[in-house]
Amino acid sequence: MIIPIRCFTCGNLVADKWDEFKSRVDSGEDPQKVFEDIGLKRYCCRRMLLAHVELVDELLKFPEAARAKKIERELQ
Repeated sequence: MIIPIRCFTCGNLVADKWDEFKSRVDSGEDPQKVFEDIGLKRYCCRRMLLAHVELVDELLKFPEAARAKKIERELQ
């Protein structure tokens, strides 16, 4: 799933802050400090970024596994 454009609760824009948040947290910064720096003050907006899961990356793994199983069956 991609990050929602707006917060579900208050309607504030959150998608434009995702890339900076993700890169800074992945580099080891404290999420609370990153939220303060990018200007997300409401906990509902913070939830949108903090709880987001990149499902697309997870789902892309499955076609490769299915293809590998199909090839394995054909070889048997």
